[in-house]
Amino acid sequence: MENLSNIDIVEGDEGRMCISTEWGAFGDDGLLDDIRTEFDKEIDLGSINPGKQLFEKMISGLYMGELVRIILVKMAKKGLLFGGKTSPALRTKGSIATSHVAAMEKYKEGLYNARQILIDLELEPSEEDCIAVQHVCTIVSFRSANLCAAALATILNQLRENKKLERMRTTVGMDGTVYKTHPQYAKRLHKVVRRLVPNCDVRFLLSESGSGKGAAMVTAVACRLLSQRKQIEEVMALFQLTDEKLFDIKERMITELKYGLKNETHDSATVKMLPTYVYGTPDGTETGKFLALDLGGTNFRVLLVKIRSGRRRYVKMFNKIFAIPLEIMQGTGEELFDHIVQCIAEFLDYMGIKGAPLPLGFTFSFPCNQDRIDKGILVGWTKGFKATDCEGQDVVDMLREAIKRRNEFDLDIVAIVNDTVGTMMTCGYEDQNCEVGFIAGTGSNVCYMEEMKNIEFVDGDVGKMCINTEWGGFGDNGCLADIQTKYDIHVDAKSLNPGKQSYEKMTSGMYLGEIVRQILIDLTKRGLLFRGQISERLRTKGIFETKFLSQIESDRLALLQVRNILQQLGLDSTCDDSIIVKEVCGAVSTRAAKLCAAGLAAVVHKIRENRGLDCLKVTVGVDGTLYKLHPHFSRILQETVKALSPECDVRFMLSEDGSGKGAALITAVAKRFHSHGEEESKGLFYIQDGSRQ
Repeated sequence: MENLSNIDIVEGDEGRMCISTEWGAFGDDGLLDDIRTEFDKEIDLGSINPGKQLFEKMISGLYMGELVRIILVKMAKKGLLFGGKTSPALRTKGSIATSHVAAMEKYKEGLYNARQILIDLELEPSEEDCIAVQHVCTIVSFRSANLCAAALATILNQLRENKKLERMRTTVGMDGTVYKTHPQYAKRLHKVVRRLVPNCDVRFLLSESGSGKGAAMVTAVACRLLSQRKQIEEVMALFQLTDEKLFDIKERMITELKYGLKNETHDSATVKMLPTYVYGTPDGTETGKFLALDLGGTNFRVLLVKIRSGRRRYVKMFNKIFAIPLEIMQGTGEELFDHIVQCIAEFLDYMGIKGAPLPLGFTFSFPCNQDRIDKGILVGWTKGFKATDCEGQDVVDMLREAIKRRNEFDLDIVAIVNDTVGTMMTCGYEDQNCEVGFIAGTGSNVCYMEEMKNIEFVDGDVGKMCINTEWGGFGDNGCLADIQTKYDIHVDAKSLNPGKQSYEKMTSGMYLGEIVRQILIDLTKRGLLFRGQISERLRTKGIFETKFLSQIESDRLALLQVRNILQQLGLDSTCDDSIIVKEVCGAVSTRAAKLCAAGLAAVVHKIRENRGLDCLKVTVGVDGTLYKLHPHFSRILQETVKALSPECDVRFMLSEDGSGKGAALITAVAKRFHSHGEEESKGLFYIQDGSRQ
């Protein structure tokens, strides 16, 4: 069994394949000339294939008896045997068979057998002749066993090195008349193999009717594997999306984007299309120190951001990460915001700036309705949060109240920002073509610059505004039911918000690992994985984290390392299991990337359509662990966007800490306009090349 990665002539590098060495031809290139004797050369010249199968002619039962005969003829001619006489029978090719050699080497009756065989060859052997002939047989058969042992030892070493083992235990299946019937051959072979590979514990197992039974077993295994492969491919097929289907999903997304912008359908739209009251990107004149908060998952960050404008502009950040315990995530709103303020206090102490009056930007990565930059009414929790008394409330007011309860410091909360908007703003600071923000991490979301005239529920028809699509709810009206699998449905049913965030549950890092876990459970129940044994760890919800997909799909990882990852999860896997798990991970992550690409293609298509352009050049600012860390997600996403939107020249720009830096940049812009007295009576601020709307 050879590693596929070592077999250059066969496609694929995962798993193993049985290789038939056909080692009988070893030496045909002259490599064995130094050990071939004149008798080997005579055997070869008299064969039907001179110059070929030279190794086989030194070791196999077809030639062993003939080798003995040729040696005996020469010894007789030299007067060393039979009184210098030969017989017509001894000079006849094939008159000594390998079965004769085996008979003459038997422990007790060997000499008797030798006498009888030689008499049958019309010879008159003495006792010394019989002993000499027996010795010739032993030399020929032992050389065969020694050569076979040397070749077999080479293969065992190759296996051990492939498995990267210091010591290997393995079994060699054996068959053949020489091995079975020769009285000393097997013992000699075993002894020499073990001497040549002392770091291998080798067991030799005699096959019963290996050829016929083995062929039937290979056929049975092939049928079983074919049936298993068919079942596995049927599961994988559920996650495959054709180009036609992806174009269709793109069109459905465009429809939902438009519904979310219209007065009559906005409230019922699944894609919420929330206004952010951000009307552009920074112009490079922002400066100062700002505090930024970032809440978007199980970790909460507090940052001090220093922005310098001018010729040598830069953004420097200092941050500290705090955990949000599950009991806080799913406790009361007051407990959550008190915990946030406690983290802020610790950071201010840590930085020695507790008394400094700093403007604050709050990256709050959950859907909010806004009618001004410093107000956000929480529409609904996502990403595992379920804190009570928050939905329908202004989270900025809740933060202000928590700061008052703490009564240790006062902060100027200037802006509440979605992490997607922060990502767009961060990249917009470097690239003025950046008009789309995309998050592919724990959650999945997009924002983009929409024409004011298309946003029917916001006053004003001139200019643009950044819209936070909250596209995770795409499909909550059933428009994606045709691509949802039974695994998606199960994950949704067991989530904190059944029936909601359908698109996010197929595309975001929070759920991909759980989808994989459900598939693995199903395949194991069918006996296609892990010998049909479901471990307790595999039964545990959330145990298969999305980071494992990234690790398992890494091109640098060998199957042995994949098995190690699975063993950490309590899964005793074979190499074949590891291949299947890798396929499952690939199917789930590829679907996620292509679905995100269909959504992005819809967004850039809409921007192009809004502006009546034949071709749109646009930059998408991107952040999120799935995009950054998964080995194939970003490539598949970019390739699919290009295929689905050929009229758009889309550049992807990786954001450097979009959540924190973006919140600070928005806060800086807001403060700049405050200081210039350019804030509208509604508390909105505008960033549009310095012009006032």
